[in-house]
Amino acid sequence: MFIGVPKEIKNSERRVALTPAGVEALVAKKHTVYVESCAGLGSNFSNEDYEKAGAAICTADQVWYESQLIVKVKEPQSSEWPHIRRRQRIFTYFHFAADHALVEAMIQRNAICIAYETVELPSGELPLLTPMSQVAGRLAVTEGAHHLDMLLGGIRGVTPASVVILGGGVVGINAAKNAVGLGASVVVLDTSQVRLNDITKEMPDVQTVLSTRDTILKHIAHADLVIGAVLVHGTKAPKLIRREDLKRMKPGAMIVDVAVDQGGCVETIYPTTHAEPVYFVDDVLHYGVTNMPGMVPRTSTLALTNATLPYVIAMADHGWKAALAQDAALLKGLNIWNGNITHRGVADAFGMPYIEPKTCL
Repeated sequence: MFIGVPKEIKNSERRVALTPAGVEALVAKKHTVYVESCAGLGSNFSNEDYEKAGAAICTADQVWYESQLIVKVKEPQSSEWPHIRRRQRIFTYFHFAADHALVEAMIQRNAICIAYETVELPSGELPLLTPMSQVAGRLAVTEGAHHLDMLLGGIRGVTPASVVILGGGVVGINAAKNAVGLGASVVVLDTSQVRLNDITKEMPDVQTVLSTRDTILKHIAHADLVIGAVLVHGTKAPKLIRREDLKRMKPGAMIVDVAVDQGGCVETIYPTTHAEPVYFVDDVLHYGVTNMPGMVPRTSTLALTNATLPYVIAMADHGWKAALAQDAALLKGLNIWNGNITHRGVADAFGMPYIEPKTCL
């Protein structure tokens, strides 16, 4: 198969979809890999590294034109849409439920869109989202401390900061670990008592609270830092903090909404960039960067390739249809096929028609 790795062009995105080691594994199986020139520089991988691994270094136009399967990190940007041809397979983070224009563009291009974030194991684990969620959870705390100009743990005579985390999944757990490690006072809210019990066993210093409208309002009122770590697989995040709720919060408090990729769990959040990450609404600082793991590209690229490479190899070895037919987890990653939406969460987000993904097989 002909596999293409374009350079990421989203604002301040320095990750790359395949490491040289990943390229080498594909080339060893007689596949051809096209890598856009300088695609790996942000993650400290040179063109020479990729050439030694067996990749062909090309222009962006060549990568898109020659490749049957495009492997990316972030969703195709609008300037990339014209490159996409009918039936071209694209494997990346799409987060369609938060971007109607992207959905329409991929339908019009008749692309085959397989989204990292909805590949789901029988256990419910999201194996391609988990590594980046681990990174984002940890960064949410450090970015919050940075923009608050605070030592979250305080010092002698200075009270530790109050960190409230909405959601006890992968992002929330990693945020809690980092915040506790820095000495902050941490509360995690979640709708699952079982999950809260697990967090208590793992981190006895963390206060756990069953999430309701009342408990959210109670705890954000005293928070220095609120982290939105809510995830509903493939669909828009629920709005847990409304505009009017901001007036309950302390002036100068901060919200880091990691769920912004899926529309955010805060009504007043909107996507921001690493260059301009924050803004104020009603004296509450908001952070809405949609590609937080891009801040640590080397770590993120290595972790992402470790997770995605087996799926890339499966599609390259067997063809995308056979790979999806053989792997129910990968089949759940299919979001758009032949102009149709094949993920119910995406269809429901925009009131659009849905077809079963098995239809394509």
